[in-house]
Amino acid sequence: MEAVAYVSFTSFATKSLPFSSLSQSSVINLHQNCHKNTLKSKSPRKLVVCASSGSSSVVTLLDYGAGNVRSVRNAIRYLGFEIEDVRTPEDILNADRLIFPGVGAFASAMDVLTKTGMAEALCTYIKNDRPFLGICLGLQLLFESSDENGPVNGLGLIPGVVGRFNSSNGFRVPHIGWNALQVAKDSEILDDVGDHHVYFVHSYRAMPSDDNKEWVSSTCNYGDDFVASIRRGNVHAVQFHPEKSGDVGLSVLRRFLNPKSQGTKKSTQGKASKLAKRVIACLDVRANDKGDLVVTKGDQYDVREHTKENEVRNLGKPVELAGQYYKDGADEVSFLNITGFRDFPLGDLPMLQVLRHTSENVFVPLTVGGGIRDFTDANGRYYSSLEVASEYFRSGADKISIGSDAVYAAEEYIKTKVKTGKSSLEQISKVYGNQAVVVSIDPRRVYVKDPNDVQFKTIRVTKPGPNGEEYAWYQCTVNGGREGRPIGAYELAKVVEELGAGEILLNCIDCDGQGKGFDIDLIKLISDAVSIPVIASSGAGAVEHFSEVFMKTNASAALAAGIFHRKEVPIQSVKEHLLKEGIELNQTMEAGLLEVRMERATTKISY
Repeated sequence: MEAVAYVSFTSFATKSLPFSSLSQSSVINLHQNCHKNTLKSKSPRKLVVCASSGSSSVVTLLDYGAGNVRSVRNAIRYLGFEIEDVRTPEDILNADRLIFPGVGAFASAMDVLTKTGMAEALCTYIKNDRPFLGICLGLQLLFESSDENGPVNGLGLIPGVVGRFNSSNGFRVPHIGWNALQVAKDSEILDDVGDHHVYFVHSYRAMPSDDNKEWVSSTCNYGDDFVASIRRGNVHAVQFHPEKSGDVGLSVLRRFLNPKSQGTKKSTQGKASKLAKRVIACLDVRANDKGDLVVTKGDQYDVREHTKENEVRNLGKPVELAGQYYKDGADEVSFLNITGFRDFPLGDLPMLQVLRHTSENVFVPLTVGGGIRDFTDANGRYYSSLEVASEYFRSGADKISIGSDAVYAAEEYIKTKVKTGKSSLEQISKVYGNQAVVVSIDPRRVYVKDPNDVQFKTIRVTKPGPNGEEYAWYQCTVNGGREGRPIGAYELAKVVEELGAGEILLNCIDCDGQGKGFDIDLIKLISDAVSIPVIASSGAGAVEHFSEVFMKTNASAALAAGIFHRKEVPIQSVKEHLLKEGIELNQTMEAGLLEVRMERATTKISY
């Protein structure tokens, strides 16, 4: 995952704080010296691995403080295990079993591991065939080197170079979504996966070769076959995110944590063969007039009932609804924070609590948007958008969505042609990677008689305008659709991709809440214009609308809100329809979930 890791070495000096305790105010940026990274031992002393005498239900977690690892923690606890954080290299050597959920940039991570002595300890631990599970970057670091901001040396345990996906062949980068595995050999931890999808989010990958084939346990195809997992003895690592892969991912973690009680390999039903289209449930969350946090839904962005009381439309409680949508098979859950805390986002404790509680039981990606920008509080204290985003990530978000602030940044870039690196989009994508940043575009259709009448990209519309106009452009808006801006959706999409966005959430004010289908003209325009994934939003009212948008455009995902909240169209009905239409989808592994729940409270392990 491409990012610049922020790490504090004071935590290692004191030898009393885990990596995960790092605060934004105590960190330093290692980006400038990452290019010089080389793998050298800090000491000639011989490292000795010792089995810990601690409880067999304890898992050692190597969390060096970059990105969201709350979901990994929650998944481990959900399965009945306790967590002990790595504080010193000796904690690695003494671990009964070690999980390394690598997050951030390859170069920065290696610099941290090397300077703190963790790299040497990791190599010793793995060479001694101790139980290890690396996740995402935790797999990539095992290889010889990476081209990300490099070349940069890795741990050198597995032959091969980590390189970037090739987007010139039409595949969108980052690789985001649910994809299929081709299991190459007995892997143990993948025994329950079968033909189900798992969740990936990355721009760099390692390639299988004759030199590393003894390590490779599965591959995944995305333009080319890349290494999806490795296994040798007790050492495992996966490029995908088991903690975000629903029931299937929980089964992977369970088989690593509790291999002695697995029994025979279980037959699982599924038809995964390639990257799946995603169905996303969106929850617009705000405080009602009584101060309670509720899920609401607008009609062309108006969230109040047209009654005498004019109260906020209440469609349920956010944590409960998110949990239900996870059970119903949603591939992702997205929260749009439209509470009254816009002037002080970090004071929005209820929304942060929603994320924390949701991530305890929802093991698919969580996105949150609303109010992510620079601001100054009533006491004159300045907070950067990066600090706001960091708090959301620490609370359980996997991706953040930026709206109005991205529009202003794009306008400035178009005017100056200079990337300042100071916009929220640039700051957050630099630190957490572009795969963690979604730009939400809120356009309104503007009809014109002649394309030459405006300076923005126009299209010939499928349905003529009110006065017979055959062309239209899509004007971007800010502040919840209340203010139009002098920039089109096409122009905005192209610029935000260049500034660091990894995904686009494409709304349409004209279609919002109408239930007449997505704006196919708009979605086709934008999804054809960019090489990053596009999420179609606004207008879904029937299952056929989902198949239409996937068949007529290059959208990677489709999002809906009101029809799910009001139970007009269940998520499962959408998926059943799409499967009948031959569209690749992620399917829930219900049997696996049942088994995980039965075993989570009694899990025991010994080596």
